[in-house]
Amino acid sequence: MDAVLYTTLEGSGQAEFVEKKSIFIGNAAPVRSEEEAQAFIKRIRNSHSDARHNVWAYMMKGEIVARYSDDGEPQGTAGVPVLDTIRKSGVTDAVVVVTRYFGGILLGAGGLVRAYSHTARLALEAAHIITYEQYTELSLNCSYSDYQRYLPELSRFGAVLDDTQFAERVNILFAVKSTVADALFARVREMSGGKDAPLILNTRFDYR
Repeated sequence: MDAVLYTTLEGSGQAEFVEKKSIFIGNAAPVRSEEEAQAFIKRIRNSHSDARHNVWAYMMKGEIVARYSDDGEPQGTAGVPVLDTIRKSGVTDAVVVVTRYFGGILLGAGGLVRAYSHTARLALEAAHIITYEQYTELSLNCSYSDYQRYLPELSRFGAVLDDTQFAERVNILFAVKSTVADALFARVREMSGGKDAPLILNTRFDYR
């Protein structure tokens, strides 16, 4: 089974770039919805209300949702380059706003494309691009003696222990990379002679 990966931004980031006296300020952040993206855009626009342009773009759910605005720049010279930079970086569920303070010197269409693309890339890097892998969340109910036997095996499979509940039996809540879940199932069945088997609870993306 191939790994299922999810690449996004770890947090917010800001970067600045100056080209022919025009100041470009890039802000990037992870977002979970279009509402979050629009709220971030509004916040940046409000903090730079004196700027001539606040160009933005965001991409969500892979490339299912992709929006951009040139915010007054010539069509195709600002919003599209920012969106393309997000796409080329491999991230999703991310928004970038590039603010421009005009320096009095025209950059031309090519210069604008390069400046907006470069500032967007710097902002994404400042926000730290991070890739998560899909984990399968599991529970395993077992005897106390088997609990002691299973712990080293769970560790060998790289399990993340979320919780352990002690009652008449032990209930272990943990997660493993989805790529090794089937092998872990087989190992538990082998060790228990078929009497124990993990129960799948959910999946999540995690960074380890």
